[in-house]
Amino acid sequence: MDHKKTILITGGAGFIGSHVVRLFVKNFPQYQIVNLDKLTYAGNLENLRDIENLPNYRFLKGDITDEPFIENLFAQHPFDSVIHLAAESHVDRSINGPMAFINTNIIGTVNLLNATKKSWTGNMENKLFYHISTDEVYGSLGEEGLFTEETPYDPRSPYSASKAGSDHMVRAWHHTYGLPVVISNCSNNYGPHQFPEKLIPLAICNIKSNREIPVYGKGENVRDWLYVEDHATAIETIFHSGKTGRTYNVGGNNELRNIDLIRILCGIMDNRLGRKQGESEKLVKFVRDRPGHDLRYAIDNTRITGELGWRPSVGFRKGLEKTVDWYLENEKWVSSVLTGAYKSYYRSQYDDR
Repeated sequence: MDHKKTILITGGAGFIGSHVVRLFVKNFPQYQIVNLDKLTYAGNLENLRDIENLPNYRFLKGDITDEPFIENLFAQHPFDSVIHLAAESHVDRSINGPMAFINTNIIGTVNLLNATKKSWTGNMENKLFYHISTDEVYGSLGEEGLFTEETPYDPRSPYSASKAGSDHMVRAWHHTYGLPVVISNCSNNYGPHQFPEKLIPLAICNIKSNREIPVYGKGENVRDWLYVEDHATAIETIFHSGKTGRTYNVGGNNELRNIDLIRILCGIMDNRLGRKQGESEKLVKFVRDRPGHDLRYAIDNTRITGELGWRPSVGFRKGLEKTVDWYLENEKWVSSVLTGAYKSYYRSQYDDR
């Protein structure tokens, strides 16, 4: 088959990336999808077993911080587009070890930008560098207001600062070199295949095992939640219909305090596990707040809904129930990712608080 496009998707074995890869491979057989992933602790090829043998899919193991490797990759493959998801993304890990975030999120992004610029020089038509970012670059909101695409950047953690830096680099390559780019900044994702260091899968796994559920501070921090498959459809919509040079905020219109989210989750888990309602809530343990913990994130997604017609399709409770069911039905996947290294990290984060 002669493919209409050859698309490089970075970080495609990770949580969000695997959902994006699956959507593109299954829905667009006319595209050749190349999945590049370093396979760190958060990357798992088990996430893509159902598509690994399809003819329009190929996996490559590699590191975006390896500049010669990236240069050679682009010399060997005629990529028309890049969908860039590869990133270090956990705030707590960035506090403990910021350099990994600087290297991957900034240096790795610049390596990709330089490779695309070199590969596409003289022929930018029908090319696209799509950079996926986070709402955390905007900083913290008070009780009122929403993040828009014009909100000034005010990152508060090494993670969000590194993502803000990568966003600035992408825009700089667009304005300086004419590289065709789009950027999207998304709110908190949840759903199947998320590594159990993040709040929702961590709570599901701990509730199932009757372990304490660590909640920072008093649980009053507010986040906007988006089901991961809805984020994947947003990425597909922006990829095909977004305007070059434009930024799109992606949100789920599901603002919740962390403690309220945990209480809903406990209720669902009690139901699924046949426990008395309220039983799992007894596992909640408030722990010392993390440094620089942003109070509230909330997305104004008017631009993507108005200009591109995308809307989230999965309501929060329904999405949470689907997520719980997936983790309970996929114990083998969960046990495979909970390695000794992860358990050591978990103890350092929560057991001494």
